[in-house]
Formats: sequence, structure tokens, C-alpha cells
Amino acid sequence: MSRLLPEWHPQWGVMIAWPHSDTDWAYIMDRAEATYRALAHAILARENLLILCRDQAHETHIRDYLGAVDTSRLHLRQLDYNDTWARDFGPLTVVRNGDLLIKDFVFNGWGGKFEAALDSATTAKLDWNVAVESVPLVMEGGSLEINSRGQLLTTRYCLMNPNRNPDLSQADIEAQLEKHLGATQVWWLNHGDLEGDDTDAHVDTLARFCDDNTIAYVQCTDKADSHYEELSKMEQELQALAAKHQLMLVPLPMTPALFDDEGQRLPATYANFLIINGAVLLPVYGCDTDALAISQMQKAFPKHDIVPIDCLSLTWQHGSLHCVTMQLPQGVRD
Repeated sequence: MSRLLPEWHPQWGVMIAWPHSDTDWAYIMDRAEATYRALAHAILARENLLILCRDQAHETHIRDYLGAVDTSRLHLRQLDYNDTWARDFGPLTVVRNGDLLIKDFVFNGWGGKFEAALDSATTAKLDWNVAVESVPLVMEGGSLEINSRGQLLTTRYCLMNPNRNPDLSQADIEAQLEKHLGATQVWWLNHGDLEGDDTDAHVDTLARFCDDNTIAYVQCTDKADSHYEELSKMEQELQALAAKHQLMLVPLPMTPALFDDEGQRLPATYANFLIINGAVLLPVYGCDTDALAISQMQKAFPKHDIVPIDCLSLTWQHGSLHCVTMQLPQGVRD
């Protein structure tokens, strides 16, 4: 049986796809690249970084833009991609019979909202030290959270959405999660959603495993906030899970309402963090709630460095830090 590795498994590095002028970042390219540079520097301080880029000119620009970094850890690969949400089109690494294996699921642009054929083909085109298995199932990395026991946390609104795998029942989906990812239990969240989110309530925007027994989640305490009812119901669901399975819950604050120039609320969330070797990269947004989020994350990860990264620019394209990254476990690349 295959078993999806949890995010805290020792990593070779992280994969990202760098913005360019033909991606949706073009109108805020300077701000987006500044965020990507901060993210790249934080990763390279601790492990390898694989950057997807479009061509030689783009690669040269990225290397120059990054400045002084550990080049032995920096790897760039030229190929075509639609956008930069590596979490959802990137490789999912499992262990099967003691060997690493990459599962390559179908990415359909979050239910056909955006063109994604190039993104979906990315994993098969990259160089790996392990075999790649193509899986004819629509599945995104951001929709899944798993611990080393195979307890998998997800949201019903995403995985059971008819824009993904319309012919599959809940039992069918659970069977696929068991077969391909080694899920021993599937914990469905029926509530929780963020305005401005294109993913149909990816769990990585809402609630995350920090270790086998700890879940950090977004808590909304402002009854005037439009998220209050749904997030309160999600909190109750998590509390029931915690009581049943002896879990610790760490609430993360809800940011104050942030809006783009057209008045659309931005899906800023502290739950969209990335665990790397020895550190947690935490998205922050220049809000009064940033300090509390950092403090709460330190409680959830007492042995890790908490590294805040300004990710306000990423929310303008309706995502955040975890959404643009995919961890690569030790052994998948040289």
C-alpha cells in the first residue's frame, strides 16, 4: 500500500514556479517577485530549492534577482506552465513497499475555473530519482492534510464537488484516498470557507496538521465577520475530532478584512504555512494579528524556527505561501 508522507518528513527541498509576464501576476509583478525572493531565501537557508522557469532569459533574470544565495542548493528547470500554484499541480510523494514513488494526479484548474493543461503535465516532465505513477483522478495537494498514521483531513465542499470527479461517491473517493495515499481514516470537514478563495475550500487554507497529534486552524471570534458562522461550525467539528482522537488544537487568528482595488475580500490565512527542515514559513500580511499568529505557531512548533514571510501580494491572486510551494522529500532528487 502507498502512504503519503506528511509534510514534516525530512526534505530534499521545495519546488516553486516563478511568476512571469504571461502569468496572472503580470499586473503586480514587482510585488509578487519580492515575495518569491523572500520565500526562496528562507528555503535556501535550510534546504534545496527547485524553481520552474519559462526559458533561459527567465532563468538568468531569476538568478540575478535572487542575488547572493547558496548556488549548490539552487536548481532551475525550464518548461512551460500556466500559473504558479505548485501545491496543486506538484508531485505527491508516497512510500510503497519501502520505496519512494511520486503520484501524479490530474489538475483541472480547480474545477475548470482556469486553463491548467500545462500545469497538469508538469510533474511528468521533471527529473526525479523515483518512479512517477500517473493517476487518472482529479486531486490537488492543497485539498489534503495527512499525518504519519494515515489520518487524512479534507473538506467535503472540495473533494465532493461535482467539478472534480463527478462520477465518484464519497465511498469511491475514500477508496481512492486509501489506495493511492494510504488513508486509514478520512476526516471530512463540512464547514469552513474563505471569501476570495478559488479552490472550493482547500483544507490548507483552514486547518493543518502540525504533527501527528496537533492541528492548527483558523478561528474567527468576530461575530460581525462574514466568516464567523462557517468557521465557528468548523471549529466545533475540529473540537469533536480532537476529543475523539486525543488531538491538540491550536487556534490561529483570523486576519482583519483585507480587500483588493476592486473591493473583493482577499483570502488571507495564517493556516497556509509551510513546514521545512527545522523551520515553519508563516505567511503574514502586515496586520495587527501577525504577532499573535507567530506566537500561536511557536506553540504548535516549539522546536522549529518560525519565519514570517510577507505574503499580502499572494492574496491578490487568491492564494498564499503554502499554495505556491510543494515540499520534496529526501530521495526524490539528487
